[in-house]
Amino acid sequence: MLACGVWASVLCLRVSISPPRDEPLRFNRARKKLYAYNFKYCWWNPFTTWKVEAVCYDWSQVRAERWSQTGALPNGGVIFKWGVMLSIVAPGTNNVIDRFHLSTMGADQHAWAYICTYMQEGPSALPPPGEPKDHNDVLWCEFALRLAPKVSWPADMDLESRTAP
Repeated sequence: MLACGVWASVLCLRVSISPPRDEPLRFNRARKKLYAYNFKYCWWNPFTTWKVEAVCYDWSQVRAERWSQTGALPNGGVIFKWGVMLSIVAPGTNNVIDRFHLSTMGADQHAWAYICTYMQEGPSALPPPGEPKDHNDVLWCEFALRLAPKVSWPADMDLESRTAP
């Protein structure tokens, strides 16, 4: 019983403070690439190393998948969640090799349409974007996020994802 309690406590602590403050995606139209700040973890083993992998994929490998999930609450209510995942497929196949959340309970297909228009036609075909978000900026009341690691792209990937070839 004590071992289960220690395992559960360590898992809850790691789940709260180990993931980065955000997992941003970058789309580089000039290079036709998607850059992702991807957090990899093992949910059943809180004692292993959890790490961030900054990855890069060709735009031709990106697909969008819409998902929904329904769950029942103990009081008889129902929870309904939906979103869009970006799936990365192996070249020349439809075998998924990686996935990233694009949105949950948000803009969904509108975000995907915006990204596709940007990648295919450029920024002139879109309304002007809003202010860029600082992925390390968190509210004062989000204590676990304040303890979480800041978003820090590798220097070479940061430069490549922001510039043309």
